[in-house]
Amino acid sequence: MLERKDKSKKVTAVLPAYNAERTLERTVADIPRDWVDEIILVDDCSRDGTVALAEKLGLVVIRHEKNRGYGGNQKTCYAEAVKRGADVVVMVHPDYQYDPTYIPGLIAPILEGKADAVFGSRMFFRKGALEGGMPYWKFFANIFLTTLANFVLGYQLSEYHSGFRAYSRQLLSSLPLELNSDDFVFDSEIIVQCVAGKYRIGEVPIPTRYFKEASSIGFWKSVQYGLNILWVLLQYRLHRLKLLNFPKYAKVAMAPNLNPQAGR
Repeated sequence: MLERKDKSKKVTAVLPAYNAERTLERTVADIPRDWVDEIILVDDCSRDGTVALAEKLGLVVIRHEKNRGYGGNQKTCYAEAVKRGADVVVMVHPDYQYDPTYIPGLIAPILEGKADAVFGSRMFFRKGALEGGMPYWKFFANIFLTTLANFVLGYQLSEYHSGFRAYSRQLLSSLPLELNSDDFVFDSEIIVQCVAGKYRIGEVPIPTRYFKEASSIGFWKSVQYGLNILWVLLQYRLHRLKLLNFPKYAKVAMAPNLNPQAGR
């Protein structure tokens, strides 16, 4: 079992929430408080009791007056965490789809200075993804899009589509996140920006769990998401070939310790 040795750095968990009342308390209960110093919930104009429950649980609560989308929610999450002095920020979905007890393994490489970003991968052991209830069409779409992204970016990650991830303060402060989408493709854009800045990316295996209360985008929304990822990858290649300029990649500050694995 991992033990947090360095407590001089502030670790903040951010919860991008939308109608998460049914699963929020279970999620917060599983966040290891000996590893996480502060929990911030950003509510994206929920229509249930998410905000009231979050306040009852003693979380720092930020509320959007209008729904800004998944990516827009994350922008607020990261900006608020950095503003409040976080050195490491870990995103935890409050729908309980990702297991918060895996936070120590996720953030340890960042605390130890070995990585700038770490992603929890459900596809590290692919059989486990299916056993955890991932629909077959999502499973094969995940493999296809990940294989394509690895080819385009020059990486060898096992998954690009997990929402369980951690970042260093320096990385979040160096990326022009305000230029990214407010939709689900935000997750892919931030990975491409990590590659553009040659930041160090790590992965840890995590379990997969799909269940009724967990939020999940449907088939047609997933198709739109997949097309948006293809467009993001094309943008990056055009940018690297200097055929078109995309400010969200051009304005990325380079990592101080360049990653030898970084993209082509």
